[in-house]
Amino acid sequence: MSRFEIHSQLLQDCHRLGQLRLCHVLLHKNAAVPWLILVPETAPTGDLLDLPDQVRNMAMDEAAIAARFLKTEFAVSKINFAAIGNIVSQLHLHVVGRRATDPCWPAPVWGNLVDADGYSSARIAILTSTLTQNHLLKTF
Repeated sequence: MSRFEIHSQLLQDCHRLGQLRLCHVLLHKNAAVPWLILVPETAPTGDLLDLPDQVRNMAMDEAAIAARFLKTEFAVSKINFAAIGNIVSQLHLHVVGRRATDPCWPAPVWGNLVDADGYSSARIAILTSTLTQNHLLKTF
């Protein structure tokens, strides 16, 4: 059995925060919008809707946890959710916090995300700590 690995493009674009029960939690480096990417520890390719019911339900539950976290931590009013995989074939779930004042609004973030400063190491530590203290996240 081969060891699970996260696609190199996802690691290049994101900070690793830790892992929920099923999904690895990544924070997109572009801070224009708060954007978590969940990578289920399943087969490396495939579609969310092809997962067995129990695994798909767990992934959706973890996406809901990520959405609540973004709403609380970033005070966003809307969550965009997608499992696209056109560029990175490894199954991953986008959970993106949106507000009417973000630089892409009302367009989707894909193809419209402006370059923005990233997150400071202190902010990443706070986000990781908040998830960990709420017993949601296992850190690496």
